[in-house]
Amino acid sequence: MYQEEIVKYEIGLKEREFSRAARLYDEAFGNLLKLAIPSQSDRVALFETTFFEHFALSAHSGSELVGIAGFHTPDGALTGGISANRLLDRLGIIHGIWATAIFCLYERRPQTGELVMDGIAVHKDYRGRGIGSHLLNDILNYAREKGFKSVRLDVIDTNPGAQRLYERSGFIPVQVDSFPYLRWLLGYGGSTMMVYHIADVTS
Repeated sequence: MYQEEIVKYEIGLKEREFSRAARLYDEAFGNLLKLAIPSQSDRVALFETTFFEHFALSAHSGSELVGIAGFHTPDGALTGGISANRLLDRLGIIHGIWATAIFCLYERRPQTGELVMDGIAVHKDYRGRGIGSHLLNDILNYAREKGFKSVRLDVIDTNPGAQRLYERSGFIPVQVDSFPYLRWLLGYGGSTMMVYHIADVTS
């Protein structure tokens, strides 16, 4: 008889999990980030040394990390260690400048009272089990407990399923940006900014 594995959730990452977390993150977002850093090994190596462990929620099956949800607050971000200097040191001047320019396109700074989601990544063998939805709910609960007024994220136009998930969770679209002329470069031609208003939902 098949027995459903128990998945446990907690705040933060352990340093020994950085390598696994980096691979999970690249598995989920590598297609977007390869424009900045084409080499998968270079991307993973960068993440391993730049993650800030306090700005994530994690999911574990036994002792194995199977999912992460990164976030960004005025105090820091999961990917907050990625800086121009770090990119230049690791990639060299030409590739480092290029990567810095691309990462600037993706940068989203939180406003006062706002938590920004960096993304949810679940290991491919564990998808379809509700882990991503659980991590999303944990992010919202974390934001509420810490006194944030809203949670913000962006969804690209090639991922309509994610937008539907966020809408079911209480996010509302507040801004749509369209840039079809960049689709050849970025791999997508628009994005939707979505916001979860904690005060509205809990009132």
